[in-house]
Amino acid sequence: MAFGFWLLAFGFWLLALTPSPALVVFDLAGTTVRDRGDVPAAFRAALEADGTGIDAKTISEARGSSKRESIRRILSTRYPDLERRQLEQRANAVYRVFRGTLMRSFLADADLAMPEALPVFERLRGRDIRLAINTGFDRDIADAILDATGWPPELFDAVVTADDVDEGRPSPDMILLSMESVGIRDAGHVAVVGDTRLDLEAGFNAGAEWCIGVLSGAHDRATLEQAPYTHIVDSVGDVPGLWSEST
Repeated sequence: MAFGFWLLAFGFWLLALTPSPALVVFDLAGTTVRDRGDVPAAFRAALEADGTGIDAKTISEARGSSKRESIRRILSTRYPDLERRQLEQRANAVYRVFRGTLMRSFLADADLAMPEALPVFERLRGRDIRLAINTGFDRDIADAILDATGWPPELFDAVVTADDVDEGRPSPDMILLSMESVGIRDAGHVAVVGDTRLDLEAGFNAGAEWCIGVLSGAHDRATLEQAPYTHIVDSVGDVPGLWSEST
């Protein structure tokens, strides 16, 4: 009994010594806004409208990625004889269908934001921690989603989309651009939070000190555990508790 008490006390002592990050980079769909299957449904519908069938495994592997890149990659694999110009035209057409379908679906949702997200943002802000949003969506989709949440735009020090970088996840480019935007050079002061394996891989590739998976979105625990991670929590609401309020 005494040993258990001291072990618990030691755990709390270690938590108190854990420094807070200077920057937390949050994913959007499935992490801070609800995704009730909107993204995979729109992805499947767009490809099927093109006449390209797609299985659940391929859709799952695309979660967290740049959707433009994923569509182009799927089409190039499925139709290797397409000339580059034909591939680009076809990929752009599929992406337009995906984009339109997703926008209509998301913006019809009056309850889009995760209820715990805003209190988390405000709590971290109150501790002088900078906040960034990263997303595999394009700029127009990201801006429309953020407008629909009603979150004050001044909450975020950076909003980086797939349009802003050369390579989407698992490349660290979006995280590195977020760091650059807020003047942070050392990824040892950065936490990355997301609901997909690619979110965690991007965090690892950036050298982030904390790679935090949440179970509120695309991937389950078994899938997230296949990626490099430091923590897996139930939802974004659990994130601030990973660090001491006093640090």
